[in-house]
Amino acid sequence: MMARPAGSAGGLDQKVLQYEAFINDVLRRDLRAVLEQRDRLYEKMSHYLQLKNAIQSLEEAGPQRLKADVDLGCSFFVQARVDNPSRILVLVGFGFFVEMSHQEALHFIDKKTNQLTLFTEQLTKDAAKIKAHIRMVLEGLRELQGLEELPDVCRKSAAAAQL
Repeated sequence: MMARPAGSAGGLDQKVLQYEAFINDVLRRDLRAVLEQRDRLYEKMSHYLQLKNAIQSLEEAGPQRLKADVDLGCSFFVQARVDNPSRILVLVGFGFFVEMSHQEALHFIDKKTNQLTLFTEQLTKDAAKIKAHIRMVLEGLRELQGLEELPDVCRKSAAAAQL
């Protein structure tokens, strides 16, 4: 290891602070945003899969009247009666609902969940890239400061604490 000139310690400390600020202000914020977006997509997928299960239950029950509790908002429920549940309204995006038969809805749900799965996979890859960038910058900081590498056990616990 080379000795540093006395005047360079202040410059080195300034660089370390800049890199730490970059990690905290940019990379971790980006990682949090990507993970939140992925979680929202998982939630949408969950709603579509619940709808798929409900449609399959309706098909098994056959063409009969349906009674259900409907949430009007703020956990205020009313009883609803559906005389003909053979067609349903499905949210297709951007606040638009389309009336579909059960088979059309199941086909749409399969396509939509496949699309959402592709988006979540891409977001997972993006999150992994951001984590790799954080790791790379932290390794650079470690080298700048002349610190020794952490053992694997400490590294894993430190990485978990970063999130």
